[in-house]
Amino acid sequence: MVTSNHSAALAFLQSSSLPMLMQEEIERLIMTGELPVGSRINESELSQRFNTSRGPIREALRALEEAGLVRNEKNRGVFVREIAFEEADEIYELREALEEVIGRRVALAIKHDAIERLRAMLDAMRSAAQAQDVEQYAQLNLQFHEILLDTAGSKKLTETYKRLVKELHLFRMRALDSGGGLRVSADEHRAIVDAIASGNPDIAGQALRKHVAGSRARMHKAFGRADSAPIEAPNNPPQKEV
Repeated sequence: MVTSNHSAALAFLQSSSLPMLMQEEIERLIMTGELPVGSRINESELSQRFNTSRGPIREALRALEEAGLVRNEKNRGVFVREIAFEEADEIYELREALEEVIGRRVALAIKHDAIERLRAMLDAMRSAAQAQDVEQYAQLNLQFHEILLDTAGSKKLTETYKRLVKELHLFRMRALDSGGGLRVSADEHRAIVDAIASGNPDIAGQALRKHVAGSRARMHKAFGRADSAPIEAPNNPPQKEV
């Protein structure tokens, strides 16, 4: 009886976690560009690829629709979502405010070993920028901001921020590859680490806000909207005694 109950519980756990696993895998295909923006998602191909039935694939796609990464068109199927420029610009505006909050929290909470870890990542980002390796740089960029987000220590902030970042991913990839964006972005990340290391929440918050404003301006340039470039975030305030 105990063995039977254990087997049933294991089967339930496997069946309930499979859609989540499929969601992670399909999201990875979207974020790496293997499933391009605007492309139709073939449930049959995915079920064969991951050696599973269509049920977990459908559940995963419903979750990805709620996350804003895919759209379901009646009688046509599920497609990787395309975000209009205006919506992306609004998301960037929200990110500016969120990044400032993150910067302030991180400056007060970060430890010395985490700062050293960030500095080590700066060297890797600089190398990727010099090699014009956009995909490698993008992955390092995501890891860099993940460290900051974890250090900020806010569950609600993390949930909101991650959704916005995922929706902006393809826009940011194109912006990074335009107009020297990699080199400039690498310099901005170094300024962020220096600001965080100061321990001053005002300086750290403004450094992160300014970085996102720069990313937003690069997006405007990449999509031919330089004439409507956003106003740059204000310069850092004078450093306080810490």
